[in-house]
Amino acid sequence: MKKSLPVILVLLLIVMIGGCMSCNIQRSLVKLDEDTKAKWAQVQNQYQRRSDLIGNLVETVKGAANFEKSTLTDVINARAKATSIQVNPEDLSPEKLKEFQAAQGQLSQALGRLMVVNEAYPELKSNANFLKLQDDLSGTENRIAVARKDFNESVQQYNVQTRQFPNNLFAGMMGFKVRGTFEADAAAQSAPKVKF
Repeated sequence: MKKSLPVILVLLLIVMIGGCMSCNIQRSLVKLDEDTKAKWAQVQNQYQRRSDLIGNLVETVKGAANFEKSTLTDVINARAKATSIQVNPEDLSPEKLKEFQAAQGQLSQALGRLMVVNEAYPELKSNANFLKLQDDLSGTENRIAVARKDFNESVQQYNVQTRQFPNNLFAGMMGFKVRGTFEADAAAQSAPKVKF
């Protein structure tokens, strides 16, 4: 009995140390997981702000210029598609983020075409409401970029903690999975061509 007592104490000590480690790992991963969800909520908040501004921009443009309907229709359709795709913060998989990002990219392209129309209509360029909305959209695009950067940094911290040893041993058992990040749109790889 006396010979087995040290073995039992060592085993108990190992179990206690393992339990404390798993508790610390779980707390750390939960904190990072919640930070990632909060950053994702901010990304969605900025996209929602852009979507709300687009409605006002479209109405202002409609009232100020009678231009090709296809540009306006493209913006309206892209906005509807972008707002219809929902990504659950509990499942931020790379595939779901790519789908969300693709819809947002189509909306950005449609907005770009709408802004080009601005050059062809001097009365629209001088419209104070249009100019303010254009500035608001530009500011929103900057906010979206910052929110995506913050989200990617948060996901990076989370993924590093999830994949590092010994966390990786416990993370899978506790249901923590590697998350996806925003990636540059494929069209952004080539420089835009400016023609005068």
